[in-house]
Amino acid sequence: MSSPESDLPGGSAWLEARRLVESCGLRFEPDFDELAELYDQGHLVACGARSGYVLKMLAIAPSHQGGDLLGELLTRLIQSGLAAGQDTLFVFTPPQNVPSFQALNFRLLAAHGEAALLEHGPGFPAYLAAQSARITPGRNGAVVINGNPFTLGHCHLVETAARQVDRLYLFVVREDRSVFPFDVRFRLAREATAHLANVTVLDTSRYAVSAGTFPSYFMKRLDGLAEAQMRMDLRLFVQLLAPAFHLAARFAGDEPLCPVTAAYNRVMAEVLGEAGIAMVEVPRREAGGLPISATRVRAAFLAGDFQALEPLVPPATLAYLRSPAARAVAERLSQMEGT
Repeated sequence: MSSPESDLPGGSAWLEARRLVESCGLRFEPDFDELAELYDQGHLVACGARSGYVLKMLAIAPSHQGGDLLGELLTRLIQSGLAAGQDTLFVFTPPQNVPSFQALNFRLLAAHGEAALLEHGPGFPAYLAAQSARITPGRNGAVVINGNPFTLGHCHLVETAARQVDRLYLFVVREDRSVFPFDVRFRLAREATAHLANVTVLDTSRYAVSAGTFPSYFMKRLDGLAEAQMRMDLRLFVQLLAPAFHLAARFAGDEPLCPVTAAYNRVMAEVLGEAGIAMVEVPRREAGGLPISATRVRAAFLAGDFQALEPLVPPATLAYLRSPAARAVAERLSQMEGT
């Protein structure tokens, strides 16, 4: 089999890959970093793509299924991922395909309905080993936040949750798709909760609200696909994070503003309830008669209204927003406002 380099978007090879992907009942998604194509006597018979650490659009023509093409595609995409610094890769596939991927050293993470999620590489065992010293037994709880940026609303949620469990794990979304960079969001969360002795701040790696589990979150898109992603993301929480961290409860703020987050809370209550894990929805803290939200904070910051920010954010966040380091964030916000 030959594997010529893919041409530019809109070129003949690119369009041929699209036809093959769609003929296999898959949706062609043009936002990829690498497109692998395999040909037999000049005809495209297999293709697949890598977007960051996610493999997708793996399609093999019916006439060539059952051979070694899946292995060839995956080898090429794994090598591409390693060259790009991605030591662990995710792939979604129908449950009936799981054995084929497991034979190629993929590890099953979770399955729900028509989809299964697998990973290749160090992955979750390595993540868990890195956190092992911070894991303590007991009736523990979790809060998962993006913290874009960390607000007094987040503080209220964490303080409320911490009073109800032995140990609270505050997971900060690692995916760097927000206005405030991950390292800033993580540091502000840690500084703002340092007074709580039973709170441990961790990053989610790829295992909660990530581009690999719930990409619709970052696009604020709510449709059938988004709900399927929510369920997979929450299955991953139930099957991986909850047993590893001895989690008996997950806490979330109620959501009067964002339809995607409100839907996520609804699905969370259902999926966690089925697994015997409590989902506790905490009423939002208000300021000036309105719920405190990161959206509200970003609007005040963009307007340069630090007086409005004071009742919305903890001292650590306010200090950062006043610092020269926050200028790059202000520029990004301004550019987004202008688009």
